[in-house]
Amino acid sequence: MCRFDPSLQEEVEKRKGFQPMIMKGRQFKEYCYVNESGYKTKKDFEYLMQLCLAYNDKGKPIKK
Repeated sequence: MCRFDPSLQEEVEKRKGFQPMIMKGRQFKEYCYVNESGYKTKKDFEYLMQLCLAYNDKGKPIKK
C-alpha cells in the first residue's frame, strides 16, 4: 500500500502494478495498492518509496 500526494493521482494511476484502494465501495484518492509487477525493478521500487516519503510529512493523520 502506498500513500501519495493526491495531485499526482493521474500520474500514479498510469504506473504498472497500480491498483486503486477501495474500501466499503469508496476509492481513497491518496492511497493505492501496488501489485508485484509495479516494484519488480529497483527503479520502480525506488520510485514508490520516494513517492511515499515525499508525502509523508504533508499527509494529514487519519481520524480515529
